[in-house]
Amino acid sequence: MIYVVIGFLWLSICLYVILGGADFGAGIVELFTRKKNRPKTKVIMYESIAPVWEANHMWLIIAIVVLFVGFPEIYTTLSTYLHIPLVLMLIGIIARGTAFTFRHYDAVKDEWQKLYTQIFYFSSLLTPFFLGLIAAATISHSVNPDAKGFLDLYIFSWLNWFGVAVGLFTIAICAYVASVFALRETVDRLELNLMIRKSKQTMIFVVITGALVFLTAYLSDIPLIMWVFSKPLGIMATAFATICLALILRAMSTRKLLPVRALAGFQVIMILVAATYQHYPNIILFGNGQHLSLLEHVAAPKTISALGWALILGSIFILPFLFYLMASFSKLRR
Repeated sequence: MIYVVIGFLWLSICLYVILGGADFGAGIVELFTRKKNRPKTKVIMYESIAPVWEANHMWLIIAIVVLFVGFPEIYTTLSTYLHIPLVLMLIGIIARGTAFTFRHYDAVKDEWQKLYTQIFYFSSLLTPFFLGLIAAATISHSVNPDAKGFLDLYIFSWLNWFGVAVGLFTIAICAYVASVFALRETVDRLELNLMIRKSKQTMIFVVITGALVFLTAYLSDIPLIMWVFSKPLGIMATAFATICLALILRAMSTRKLLPVRALAGFQVIMILVAATYQHYPNIILFGNGQHLSLLEHVAAPKTISALGWALILGSIFILPFLFYLMASFSKLRR
């Protein structure tokens, strides 16, 4: 049953990066759009995130609950040494949701709309940045329980050049997924050309920040290149992600956009596989040479069994309604 629990944990993280990433990316894409095109981009992005707006943070909650119940030592370590970026990320999520609601549903349209818009933009930008910082800290050996002093324990455990690079890469992934997902929400050629242009720009941003991740990993003595390219699975995952990029570019050139969302989602999954499979089941790599493992630092067998069955039964009820929600919005759009 432990593998069922780990599978749900990994699946929830993947879905949060894809669906939540598209959500955050909507604000990022709008922020980096010219002012004259922002009203049109705003409408397109609202249509794009509508099916997942109410449900995307469910995957983050599932991941947190799985860690809390099934892997309490890992949960405690993350919430202790990385409490600052975690709090900042949660503040960003709350601020973004609040700003979006007032921006979209406020009955009075006045000067406050400008403030709501700015909060929406920058919380959309900073939230995935801190998510990337947290992810980088778990594998960069920067968390050191033996360190002395507040800065070494709670600041430099996550604030470093590799973490900044991964944060920027996470922003790029979110913007990329959002722009690709929005391709099918366009209603005329001008809108489609606008979103194709944004998609190509975010592709370039992903490539540049991805190269920056490898560069900072090399300078920080993090064996990321070995993790990704030393075994066939990493090479295959990288190859599949590259092929998906080529297929998306071809779909945009031929205007046959039906598969672009599936391709973008699969591409993100392949990136996560390439980045994480090598050090599995170790989820946190400490600076003192120790680690926390999903197979070793686990709750009692009865707890894992109960958690596994709860996840299985819960998915039977949740997933069909989620797919129905997405299908309903797609029909409404047409």
